[in-house]
Amino acid sequence: MKFSEEQVKEIVALREDLMKQVDKHQEGIEMLEKNIVVLDGFLKDSSFVKASKLDTKIEPKEEIKISKPVENSIPIKRGNDGKIIANAYVTPEQVSIILDEQILINADTPPFKSFFLDRIIGEMKKKDFLEAENGKIQKESIIDYIINKNGSDIREIIIKNYREKQRVTELINTAGWSLTRMLENISK
Repeated sequence: MKFSEEQVKEIVALREDLMKQVDKHQEGIEMLEKNIVVLDGFLKDSSFVKASKLDTKIEPKEEIKISKPVENSIPIKRGNDGKIIANAYVTPEQVSIILDEQILINADTPPFKSFFLDRIIGEMKKKDFLEAENGKIQKESIIDYIINKNGSDIREIIIKNYREKQRVTELINTAGWSLTRMLENISK
């Protein structure tokens, strides 16, 4: 059976599309494997200790915590002194920004909502809505976010469906800038 030139072109295009999909999924698999390694590290660090190994002396201890980047994370540093205030974890589906345990920032502190949520993510969301209306993307692929809090303090910012690699950089950089300004506003 002989294929026409047009059919051969379509087959070549289909093959190229399949190769791109394989590459995309391979990247996703690699990122998932890296995240599993990170989770394994957390589980290992928080594993049980035998009672016989516990120190039974009761002494007041001053705990000094030094923030350091966690493996496979992107540290987000405060602008003025370079102290790590959060870590970002990127998967093909989402960006998770987890604040350092010692950083307590109320979600109502400016410029979180006005700049980071409304201007940065909000503009990305508007663009995605237009693309969804024009049939370029599915409505389920529109960027969205979840803010996990402890009381009124932000603990984690999850941004789903970022879709574009350049958005990751913008989201992490603007999150760092916003969190730094929020910390400055709290200390005033």
